Amino acid sequence: MDYKNIIKILSLINLTLATIFLFDAFVAYLYNEDYIHFLLYDILFFIVNLTVWLWFKNHRLNLNIRGSIMSANILWLLFGLVGAIPLYFYSDISFASAFFEAISGFTTTGATIYTDIESLPHIVLFHRSLMHWLGGMGVIVLSVGLLSMINPTGSLSLFKAEATGVQLEKLTPKIKDTALILWGIYLFLTLVDMILLKFFGMSWFDALNHAFSTISTGGFSTKNNSLGYYNGSDGIIWTTTIFMILSGINFLAHLRFFHGDLTGYKNEEVKWYLIIFLFLGTILTIVHAQLDYSSIYNSAKHSFFSIASILTTTGFATIDYSMWSHLAIATIFIAMFIGGNAGSTAGGIKVIRLVIIFKALFAEFKQIIHPHTIVSVFVDKTKQSDRVMRSISGFFILYMITILLVMLYIYVRGFDIMTAISGALATVGNIGPGFSQVGPAENFSFFSDIDKIVLSIAMIIGRLECYTVYILFSLAFWRRF
Repeated sequence: MDYKNIIKILSLINLTLATIFLFDAFVAYLYNEDYIHFLLYDILFFIVNLTVWLWFKNHRLNLNIRGSIMSANILWLLFGLVGAIPLYFYSDISFASAFFEAISGFTTTGATIYTDIESLPHIVLFHRSLMHWLGGMGVIVLSVGLLSMINPTGSLSLFKAEATGVQLEKLTPKIKDTALILWGIYLFLTLVDMILLKFFGMSWFDALNHAFSTISTGGFSTKNNSLGYYNGSDGIIWTTTIFMILSGINFLAHLRFFHGDLTGYKNEEVKWYLIIFLFLGTILTIVHAQLDYSSIYNSAKHSFFSIASILTTTGFATIDYSMWSHLAIATIFIAMFIGGNAGSTAGGIKVIRLVIIFKALFAEFKQIIHPHTIVSVFVDKTKQSDRVMRSISGFFILYMITILLVMLYIYVRGFDIMTAISGALATVGNIGPGFSQVGPAENFSFFSDIDKIVLSIAMIIGRLECYTVYILFSLAFWRRF
């Protein structure tokens, strides 16, 4: 593998990032905050990467899957470092805390170390939300559009390495077109959400930040009480609920819709996703209504919002659901394990994987009862190959092992079992809040710097869906490197 390929690609993506980060300085300028220091940092970051790009400009790119995997891993660590520097200089936190916040932002986890969010300068609030928005669809997917102009094969490899779960259907002739159209849809949904939030009572600044966090299924808010600050506005709560659910659907289904094709919304994954949302939301509504004797409407508002937030791994909260009954907490735990659709901005295991796992389980039951019958697993009338089945089984094992390891780490560090379990689920699943000490009314500030680094790595593993990280520990990966 030619390391020049990796360096050249990383410099291209960092140039894209540095250009977009100029919006941070613009926000600071608008609100009469110190933008000079950030601007100098961003210009330096741009110049360094431009120099690297020009140094290797005559090097022919030939990025294979190994190079793409290595690039994706290095890139997410760089995201943490680059995103942390403004947080470190503009707020009184350690660099490990800033790194954790940046990784949480880019991986769209939404776990925060800040204890008083409303006291932060606008540049920090916007920077956090912008990291969410860029990480949601993936900076790499945007850069793929640029990279494909240089090397179409390399861009496809990088797209596969980063956009795990996205089905690379030939909806457009070139991967560049697909990436840019997806970003166009992403931007459109963000603008519509922002306008509606403004209409229902948010300021333009808060509406923009919450739209960034909603469409990316991130969860960072500009308020200490998250969306609970806006409990007086049903329009804001229901708008956010709807857009979280939309963002948890495969974006290729949205792409088809913009081409006048509704079939993307009729596949099994979307159907089961909506069924799960409605079922868990209904259960939680009934449980919550019995708990505090509130009206069915208020129970439904908070319950469906909470399920949408956890199922899509957004992590917003309108209420401290960790104080609810054991049955309510169990219902939310189920949602934490599931996640959104493959190809969406949501994290978690993903609905399609669970659909295939359960179909494979029932197929095995049938095979045991009728041993001479050939039983296959079908999804949307398509037979699932052995390779797909192995991939899903492997992912599920790696995912559960990761959660177990993170849970054990948190527990042996002296925290209670509920904090350990939900903290592992919240970070690996890119959800954000959990229960107990990491509940929706709490934050991650009490963890030590070492803990924050470990949890940051857990977030990256979850964002890259395990394989991209764990394959680095395989001898087969390095044998031909």
